[in-house]
Amino acid sequence: MGRWEPNARERLAQAALELYGERGYEQTTVAEIARRAGLTERTYFRHYADKREVLFGGSEALRELLVNAVAEAPEPAAPMDLVVAGLDAVCAVFTDREWCRRRQAVVMANAELRERELIKLASLAATLAEALRGRGVPEPAASLASEAGIAVFKVGFERWVAPAEERTLAQLVRESLEELRAVTAGGD
Repeated sequence: MGRWEPNARERLAQAALELYGERGYEQTTVAEIARRAGLTERTYFRHYADKREVLFGGSEALRELLVNAVAEAPEPAAPMDLVVAGLDAVCAVFTDREWCRRRQAVVMANAELRERELIKLASLAATLAEALRGRGVPEPAASLASEAGIAVFKVGFERWVAPAEERTLAQLVRESLEELRAVTAGGD
């Protein structure tokens, strides 16, 4: 094991994803992940709190992207236009579809990870609602718009990681938003 090499965090994430795919999430230990990455367990725990967090490491960055995009959107803007600005910013960082496909397969195969994914999405919705309120969107509009936006993102993401899908995440999120608008445009 070498003394120091760059990209420890990324190497750990890659090693974890490989092992989860090969052996399953529950059968993989932190020690095995660290060993596969050529690092120590101590280094692992400097980057991640536990073995599931390696799959959710970018959550804080996503929250920051959402907040900044909503804050920087031009005035005036309807609540859903602000949500779209946030989602566009988030979509731009998802560039490695194959890694996301493999991660999604691991998450969907484990109830604990599915629960953690739902918590992450709820946290993003809460962050987005707060950012909307910061732009003057009142309740319940801020909460409704943020929850709808995260649901649109979730549906778009699931479509994006599907086998043989070639459209961009941004395209699929926009299509999902149009489908939401279509189903809510009906009469009373």
